[in-house]
Amino acid sequence: MARTEGIEGWRGLPLLRWTGLVDSAGRPSLRTVIAAVAGVLMLVDLYLIFMVAPTDSVLGHIQRVFYFHVPIAIMSFLAFFVVFVASIAYLVKRDQGWDNLAYAAGEVGVVFVTLALLSGVIWAKPVWNTWWTWEPRLTTTMILWLIYVAYLMIRSYAPNRAKGAIYAAVVGIIGFIDVPIVYYSVVWWRSIHPSPVVGPFSQADSLNGTMSAILLFSFITFVLFFVYLVLERMALRNAEDELGRVRFSLRRAGR
Repeated sequence: MARTEGIEGWRGLPLLRWTGLVDSAGRPSLRTVIAAVAGVLMLVDLYLIFMVAPTDSVLGHIQRVFYFHVPIAIMSFLAFFVVFVASIAYLVKRDQGWDNLAYAAGEVGVVFVTLALLSGVIWAKPVWNTWWTWEPRLTTTMILWLIYVAYLMIRSYAPNRAKGAIYAAVVGIIGFIDVPIVYYSVVWWRSIHPSPVVGPFSQADSLNGTMSAILLFSFITFVLFFVYLVLERMALRNAEDELGRVRFSLRRAGR
């Protein structure tokens, strides 16, 4: 006798399974859990940034962009590091899963580096009195954006998917060289950009305790958000592959 109560008896359950929102047992999938947790953390993060974080005595309220800008920029570095590792793994093993991971991380990374540039521009206008200046950090970040936009374009315009994956893997590996250049740019060259607040060259007293705690919370929030986006894009990539196989089978059956 068919079960008619609970989630197992719900007619929409097969659709949820197909979309990956629930697993085969009808429980929320990992992606669903991560999305829910990331959403809650993002709401808490917004409260901490606008209601708890102290107002900077010099920059004023515009300094609150810092709690978005820095984690977003670091997430773009993380994304391109994933592209770097996954691209090497793909060239060695030629496993499609590694290529899907590299592709997903590359797309997410371009989104994050774009947001990093935009939030930097928002911060720069009231502080530097200009929307853009060709100082080392901004210039190297713009180059990073161009590299990984080219990475995605190579995949789109390659003669076939296999060659696109190989060409893109090479670009993803070589392009990662610019990531440490972006970080060290404010150390290697004279710049009006603020000195690093995270990493080996950050000063111990660059942030007070409250600001450091909120920045750390923002990092955790954006890491979860990053993981969710990559998993979601990989799932979409797998669905695209499955759809392609179905179309190929239908074309062969129609001959």
